[in-house]
Amino acid sequence: MNLKNWSKLFLKTLLVGAVVSIITGFLLPFSRESISFKDVSDVLFYVLILFGFGALTSVYSQLGFFAYMILNYTAIGVFPKKAWQYIQLVLAILALLEVVFFRSFVGRENSQMADLLLGLAILVVAVAVAYFKARATNATAWVPTLFFMIGVTIVEMVGGLKINENNATIFIVVPLLACNAYQILILHKVLKPKKS
Repeated sequence: MNLKNWSKLFLKTLLVGAVVSIITGFLLPFSRESISFKDVSDVLFYVLILFGFGALTSVYSQLGFFAYMILNYTAIGVFPKKAWQYIQLVLAILALLEVVFFRSFVGRENSQMADLLLGLAILVVAVAVAYFKARATNATAWVPTLFFMIGVTIVEMVGGLKINENNATIFIVVPLLACNAYQILILHKVLKPKKS
């Protein structure tokens, strides 16, 4: 990957995070209570805040993505390929179990149903992304994509889980999942050498 490709990936992921954050920010209040705006400047300021939050979330997502790329590169050199596949699968399952029980472990009172739904949503998105990634590349992409979409996303959102507020968790998880899905699905196109 050269600097030009990386900068394109960075900016496009930034845009994905910002747009998804703005959409989530406007849809989320309608699930419980509406935000009241006094005039157009309030709406514009709210959009600016959502844009900034989405951009920051995308940068956080990209840090996780490149950390995973380094981890994967290192692990391929250390473990046999089949063993690394199993390790990723086990770690993804453990991460998924942890997200379902995380708030119970840290002693916060919270609905188990909300945590179960969060884990299920992450699993469904991860399986869908892995399916499309495997179709776009090859069948060996299933496990690494599942691990990235489950394990890395959960590591990235641990701070949001500590807030112990469902709306805050949704507001963090949705842009993270969108940015992670975009990056993993576009990676093979970014790395493909151009025909001369």
